[in-house]
Amino acid sequence: MHQFIADYLSKFIHIPFAINMKEEHLKVGEEEPEFTVTINEGISKKELLTSTSLALGEGYMKGIIEVDRDLYDVLNLFLGNMESFNRNKSELKKLFHPNMSKKHQKEEVSSHYDIGNDFYSLWLDETWSYSCAYFKKDSDTLYEAQCNKVHHILEKLHLEKGMTLLDIGCGWGFLLKTAAKEYGVKGYGITLSTEQYEKCKADIEKEGLEDLVTVELMDYRDLKKSGLQFDRVVSVGMLEHVGRGQYEEYLECASAVMKPGALFLLHYISGHKEHCGDPWIKKYIFPGGMLPSFREIISLLPEYHFYTLDVESLRRHYNKTLICWRKNYLEHAEQIKKEKGEEFFRMWDAYLASCAATFLNGVIDLHQILMSKGVNNELPMNRVV
Repeated sequence: MHQFIADYLSKFIHIPFAINMKEEHLKVGEEEPEFTVTINEGISKKELLTSTSLALGEGYMKGIIEVDRDLYDVLNLFLGNMESFNRNKSELKKLFHPNMSKKHQKEEVSSHYDIGNDFYSLWLDETWSYSCAYFKKDSDTLYEAQCNKVHHILEKLHLEKGMTLLDIGCGWGFLLKTAAKEYGVKGYGITLSTEQYEKCKADIEKEGLEDLVTVELMDYRDLKKSGLQFDRVVSVGMLEHVGRGQYEEYLECASAVMKPGALFLLHYISGHKEHCGDPWIKKYIFPGGMLPSFREIISLLPEYHFYTLDVESLRRHYNKTLICWRKNYLEHAEQIKKEKGEEFFRMWDAYLASCAATFLNGVIDLHQILMSKGVNNELPMNRVV
C-alpha cells in the first residue's frame, strides 16, 4: 500500500516529496523533499481511483492526512495538475447531475450561505463581501479592495441618479447600499439565502434606505413574471449556482427585466474549460455548484440580444482575496473549532486554501462581462479603467 500511494500521488505531484505511513518513510524523487505527507490510517484504493479529490479531501478533513508545510503552499505545488486526478463519472453521477428545481436549489444555497452570519463575520471584512475583491495597490486592505471592487463594478455600469438597479444574488447587500447612497440609484436585490436576506433587510432599515433599496427572497426564474424593468442589472458570484443547462434560462430572465439599451454586468468564477466540477467541492462546499467556462457564456449572449462591451479577468485578485480570507479564518481557528468542530475547521481551511491555489494556477478564473441589451450608442466611447 505504501508504494501504491507513492506511485499514485506521483502521477500529479511532479516534485520531490516524502510519505510517512505506519512507521514507514519513503522519499519520492531524487532531490530533497519539498514536503512530507503523513498518512495516519489506511486510504481505500477504490476511493482514490473513484475520486482523487474526494479521497484526499476527506482524508485531510478527518485528520487521516497531514502535511508538514502550510496547506496552501503544498496545494499550490500540484493543483495545477488537477486534470490528472481520477474522476469516475458513473460512480459520482449524483454529484455531477444535481436536481436543479427551485426547491432543491434553495436548499443547496442555504447549505452554504445559511450556516451562520456569526461564522462569516469572523473572516469577511466589514462590507460582508463574499466575492472577489479588487486590489488597486499592493498595500490595499481587504476592506479597501472590496470597496474598490464595488466601485469598479458600479463605474462600469455608468450609473446616473434616479436609475434602477437589479442585483441578482445580492448577498448581504453592500453593493446595493453603496449604489443607493453614493450614486443615487434605486436598488432591488434578490437572494435565496434567508440569513443574507434578514441581515440585508435589517441593515437597510438601520441605515434609513427603505425608500431606495428593496431586497426579496426570490429565485431568479421568477423575474420573468415579476413585471419589473431596470436600467441596470448586476450579478456577482451567483452564476456559479445556476448549473449547466440553465444558463440560457438565466440570461433570458435577466433580459426579460431589462429596458432597451440597459447594461448588465456579470461577475462570475469561470472554468478554463467546460468541466463537470470538483467532487469534493460539490459534496462538501457548494452542492449543485458548477463553473461555466468563459467561452460557453460569451457564445450565448447574442442569442438574447446582448452586445458585449467589455471583458476583464480578475483571476489574481481572487487568489489574493482568498489568501486574505484564509488569514482571517486561521486567526479565529480555536473559536471555529470550538463552535463548529475540528473536521468542519479543516474542511473550510482546505476549501479556502485549494481555491486560492487553483486561481493562482489558472485552473479557474474570474471574469467580469459588461453587456448591453441591444445596441447602446449613448455610452462614453472610452473604457472605464
